[in-house]
Amino acid sequence: MITFLTGIAILILGYCIWGKVAEKIFAPDDRLTPALANPDSVERVPLSKKRNMLLQLLNIAGMGPIVGVALGMKFGAIVFLLLPIGNVIGGAIHDYYIGMISARNNGADVPTLMEKFFGRRISGLFLVLATVCLVLVVTTFTNIPAQFIQTLIPLGSWVLTAAVIAIFLYYILSTLYPIDKIIGRMYPFIGGLLILITAAVCIACIPYADLIPDITMTPEGIAAAFTAHPEGQPLIPMLFITIACGILSGFHATQSPIVSRTMQSEKDGRKIFYGMMIAEGIIAMIWAAVTSILFALEPEMLASSNGNQIISTAVGVVLPAALASLSLIVFIFLAVTSGDTALRVLRTSVADFLKIDQTPAKLRVLVLLPLVLLISGLLIWSNLSPTGYAVLWNYFAWFNQLIASCALLLATAYLASRAKPYLITAVPGTLILFMCISYILWVSPAHLAGAPLGLGLPLEVSYVVAAVLSVILCAAAVLTGRRLGNDPAFSADLPATYVDES
Repeated sequence: MITFLTGIAILILGYCIWGKVAEKIFAPDDRLTPALANPDSVERVPLSKKRNMLLQLLNIAGMGPIVGVALGMKFGAIVFLLLPIGNVIGGAIHDYYIGMISARNNGADVPTLMEKFFGRRISGLFLVLATVCLVLVVTTFTNIPAQFIQTLIPLGSWVLTAAVIAIFLYYILSTLYPIDKIIGRMYPFIGGLLILITAAVCIACIPYADLIPDITMTPEGIAAAFTAHPEGQPLIPMLFITIACGILSGFHATQSPIVSRTMQSEKDGRKIFYGMMIAEGIIAMIWAAVTSILFALEPEMLASSNGNQIISTAVGVVLPAALASLSLIVFIFLAVTSGDTALRVLRTSVADFLKIDQTPAKLRVLVLLPLVLLISGLLIWSNLSPTGYAVLWNYFAWFNQLIASCALLLATAYLASRAKPYLITAVPGTLILFMCISYILWVSPAHLAGAPLGLGLPLEVSYVVAAVLSVILCAAAVLTGRRLGNDPAFSADLPATYVDES
């Protein structure tokens, strides 16, 4: 229990201390935000600070910090320390800088920003990565709530099929309508449910507090934490791939620009971007505690590779029946809040790259149609294949963290171009890039069932190669930023517009 409480303290102090450091480096000012300088009644629509905070929280939180953490807790109590530390210096930094850089560039998404700093070829490559990740997000977070619905209504396979169709149709409608018409109105209600159910779960865990494990702070205890996984998975890089949200998530890089287009003041950025990632970390910690209680009471659940199954069982063990059913309903809503904005970002990213105006509804439909066909095919395959879900999650997790590393290198180039302290993004960017590269070099079907096909190299070799490549790529981002900063024709930010100029 002490390790858990220490992790919570790290998150809170991180927001108060490191969040202010990040804000000071960026230096938000009184310039008009995209919603006020260039409103378009579709994406750039001014929303209140509280509404934007809930919008950001639900955009990023969803089921990621619940399902991913459920699988990640197989590594044991060390998660209670690595999760908050990674969140403070990595995830929250990632979300803050991407959101603020986007706001400084009229709400531009990451592919557009990548083109600005690294050129169109790199931007196109990133768009491919982001598209794959977002397609997997939409597919995965269509299946997850549909499976929860089938758990609540066990009347046959037709329930799953009907739920998949209904959820996907909602995603299509929500991405076609202006952001304030469906998403902006629905999210405050869902945000309230998330807060209430998380609080209820936290209270329900109190009688089981003695089952929440602690790290033995000795060399032997710490060494044991690195080999605690029941299947022998290496903590590095597997923990940081498995917990796709809560520590650091590239998916958030696709979500932060949504809110950068709707906020009314740059000075709200720390609360909206950094603060909501800290909130996600607290949510993840609570569900990590719930999962650890389940593993203590029912050790056989350690063998499960299905995060949905672990979470469904955990709430049934810890919570009263009525509250457990309510939790499953909330999970449905949470998963949906990841899927709808993912499809929206997928549409806007492709449209921005191809320079297709999204103000007319018919052009939104034009961009969305091929994406809908692609995702429909994946939905059919994943629900017909018995291993489809596991494969989708493994691919999503790796692509997700790879995007996070790219976004942090983008932020590094941005800070370097403005002659700002860039280590605040370069260090976590290099670390997560190391995790991604070492993972794909090491992993193979022999190492991890259902994993993406990697090179299958020895783990030690993967570490060395990944370390060298990560440092080289980060150094390249710094040099690119410095070169752009010395170019008088380049501006990291668009010309600022202030109230007296508008």
